[in-house]
Parts: sequence; C-alpha cells; structure tokens
Amino acid sequence: MKRKWMLGISMLALALVVSACGSSNGGSGNAAPSGSAASSAGAEASSGGDPVTISVFQLKVEIADQFDAMIEEFEKEYPNIKVKAETVGGGTGYMDALKARFAAGEGPDIFNNGGASEMQLWKEHLADLSGEPWVGHLLEGTGDGMTDTDGKLYGMPMNMEGYGYLYNKDLFEQAGIAELPTTLTELKAAAQKLQDAGITPFANGFAEWWIIGSHFTNVAFGYQEDPAGFIEQVNSGAATIPDNALLKELQGLMDTTIQYGNDNPLTTDYNTQVTLFASGQAAMLQQGNWVESMVCEINPDLNMGILPMPINDGDASGKIVAGVPNNWAVNKNSPNIEAAKTFLNWMVSSEAGQRYMTEEFGFIPAFDNIATDKLSQTSQDIVAYSKEGKTIPMIWTSWPDGANKEFASSMQQYSAGQIGWDEVLNQMQASWNKLK
Repeated sequence: MKRKWMLGISMLALALVVSACGSSNGGSGNAAPSGSAASSAGAEASSGGDPVTISVFQLKVEIADQFDAMIEEFEKEYPNIKVKAETVGGGTGYMDALKARFAAGEGPDIFNNGGASEMQLWKEHLADLSGEPWVGHLLEGTGDGMTDTDGKLYGMPMNMEGYGYLYNKDLFEQAGIAELPTTLTELKAAAQKLQDAGITPFANGFAEWWIIGSHFTNVAFGYQEDPAGFIEQVNSGAATIPDNALLKELQGLMDTTIQYGNDNPLTTDYNTQVTLFASGQAAMLQQGNWVESMVCEINPDLNMGILPMPINDGDASGKIVAGVPNNWAVNKNSPNIEAAKTFLNWMVSSEAGQRYMTEEFGFIPAFDNIATDKLSQTSQDIVAYSKEGKTIPMIWTSWPDGANKEFASSMQQYSAGQIGWDEVLNQMQASWNKLK
C-alpha cells in the first residue's frame, strides 16, 4: 500500500509541535478542542456509571512517565474509567510480548500497530474506528497504513516522525564543518573531520535489532523509485534483494558508520547510544525526533539538527525518513471497547491530551486540530525536508512479519566481520522467501 501522507505534510508548519530542549511548558498554544464528543460508555462512566479499567500496552519508552501523568489527567475527567498502562520497548521486544499476551488470552484493550502488513497480521483483533470523532481531523494520508481494502480504518495514528542522523551543531562547528553533508562522500568527509578533531563521529546502537534491522535497512527500500512497487516485486519474485543496486550500495553507508563509530557497537543498546550523543561523546546519532525528551533530560542545552542518510552521491541521497511509524489500535474483543475509544479520543481532542501529546511527549501530531506556535529546531528541520519533498517513506511495516529481526541478525554478523555484504543480501532474500 502506498502511503500518501506526504500530500498533507506541508500543513505541518501550522498544525504540529514538539518540545525543544529547555523550552517552557507554560501556555499550550493549542487550538481549541474539536470533535471531543465522548463515546456513550465514556460519558456514562464520567457521570457515575459502573467503573471500568482499560489496559494500554505501548512501546514508547521515551514517554512512559509522561504517559502515566497524562492518565492521571484523564482519570480526573473520567473518574469511573481507570487506565492501566504498561510500556515494553527500547531493548525489549514489544511485538513478541504482545503476541504472548494475546496467546495467553490477556490481550490489552489498547495496543500499538505499525500498519500495512502488520495491520493485516493483526486484523482479527482490530476494532473498526472509522466512525470516531477524530477521523475528520487526520492530515491527508496519515490513516492510509491502517485503512484496509474494505475502506475501514483500524487504527489512530500515534504521531508523525522523522529520522536520519541527529547531529550536534556545536561539535560540527568545532570540527570546522561549514557545509552540512547530504551525499555519502560528504558524510564520509564530515566524519573524517570530526575524527581528526578528536570527536567520535557516530554513536551506533547495533545491539538493538530495530535500529539496524528496521530503521537502517529501510533506507535502501525507501530510496527505491517506487518503494511499494519494489516490495511487491520482491514478493512476486520479479525482483530480488541481492540484485538490487541500492541494497548493494547500502554497504557504503554501513561501512562509514562502522569505521567512524563508537567502540563495541554490538553491545551498545538504545539508552547507551542516546547517552553517548546527548553527553557530547559522539557527534551523530541514527535516530529521530522521538529521542528529544531523552536527550533533553541528559543535556537541556544540546544544540542539534537532523541530517539525511545517503546511500550514494546521486538520487539516493539528501533525504530523511518520515511518516507515521505507529498507531493506536483497539482490541475488538475488549469488554470495555467504548471506554477505550473514549480514552483515545480524549488524547487528541481535549486541551490536556493535546498538551501532553505535543509539549510532554514531543510528538508531531497527525491531526489538523492540534496547532501551536512552538517547534523544536529538529522538528523545523523535519518540516523543511518534508515541504521540499526531501523525504522517503517508512516502509518496513510492509515487509514480511519478522523480516526486520532477521535482517538485523545479518547486519550484526557483517558488523562483526563474520560475513561479507553479498552474504548479507543473500540472507535477507532467504529470510524474505521464508517469511513472506
């Protein structure tokens, strides 16, 4: 399925916000709440109906504390709806944990889904959300990943995100890098300047399968002339991974990050990777705007921006990755389905929910009714890339289920010097054939 969300991303400058390091959490700057009508069960619960408890199983470790604080605000408005949230992510396998919950008959009321093939995998558990009040406020294309061929919408976008190489502007200036790199050759040159200045260029967290198996590998798929079409061709056998030029060239970007990266990347987890960057021990970090809250907690004064992830010096350069990475889904077999819908609607329609989404979570909203005059510099960069058409899609949710983990294993073997790049691509193809 092709994602069309980029048609509406030019609206971001008016309709989104993320928190910046050192910014105030004073006035929200949000638009007046719109479409905030609660579901019938939620309204009854708030006015004295039978108490219910809904469970939320979510993967954003970066917002775990803020999410709990938001729940307290919700429960003040809906005292008979209690929300129990559990966060599994970062260095832990969210999807495996979620599968185990459902297998044990303990499926949560609300959970995360990446859309596309992941939506199809979980379709039997997904409630139809097409009639919810927030649907009319979705930015163009942001619901595509959770819209099935029957035209029904099975998830609410969590947010919009962009990623590439976050960079420390002060360290770049210290190394004498005046022109920001956009091509692979320029990225190598910048890395060499940083290294010559005694600065570690890249903080690599190769211990995490999703960093290397989803986000990094996605770049070669996203730069394809027709990313969705290429995936269809690989599925049909009309194209193969080992024969694809961009997947071959991805080796150059991988080699650059390894050569100019931190020691022991295979044992560097997510938290350590972010800490290396936030503390100024490395100049670049392969992550996105979702790490801003973590970075700000460590170093509120860090001056950072975002750079492309180039595969070559030609068409596969100069772009960041952007899109809707995840969605909120409701368990259609939940006994508290209406209360769950009420909670989701409150998050994106109430003044408190909107404030948490933007100012506390640091999210770029996927809704046109959430507006503010505050933008972090990183988000301004993401908006600028998007408005200029310099983005590629998040396409890994269209891969066969489990492929990203197997891709990560191959990449880890390569980074350890155990296999060559040809073998990496052959293993990726074998994984695809097995799992498709």
